[in-house]
Amino acid sequence: MKPRITLITLGVDDLKRALAFYRDGLGLATPGIVGEEFEHGAVVFIDMQPGLKLALWPRASLAHDTGLALSQRGAPGFSLAHNVSSQQEVDAVMAQAAKAGAVVVKPAGATFYGGYAGYFQDPDGHLWEVAWNPQFELAD
Repeated sequence: MKPRITLITLGVDDLKRALAFYRDGLGLATPGIVGEEFEHGAVVFIDMQPGLKLALWPRASLAHDTGLALSQRGAPGFSLAHNVSSQQEVDAVMAQAAKAGAVVVKPAGATFYGGYAGYFQDPDGHLWEVAWNPQFELAD
C-alpha cells in the first residue's frame, strides 16, 4: 500500500448543521450538499489542499455503506490537526471555531515540543487540534 490519503470522511448526525459549521462558521469553501438524488448519497465535499478532500456524510449513510451497525458517539479515537503559521493564528482559529459552535476542550497554550496548540470538537464531537509547530514549515 502506498501512503496516499485523498479523502477523510467524517460521519455527522445532521448534514445541514455540519455544512453550516464548516462552510459558514469556519469559512471552508464547498459547493454544499451534493448527491441528494441518491438514497444514502447526500454528502458535502470540501477541498482542503491539493489532493485532499474532507467529506461530511451522515453517520447513518456511512453505516449503511460499510454494513456496520450505527454506533453511538463515544470518546474520539483520533484527531485532525490544522497547522498554522503563528501562535496568533492558533488563537484566531480557536476563536472562530468557538464562535461557529465548537466546544473548546483544551484552550490554546504552550506545548511540550516548543509550539502552541489547542483542541476543539465540532458539533458532531470530532476532535480538531489547531497547532503552531516551530519545526514545521507550511506551504501557502
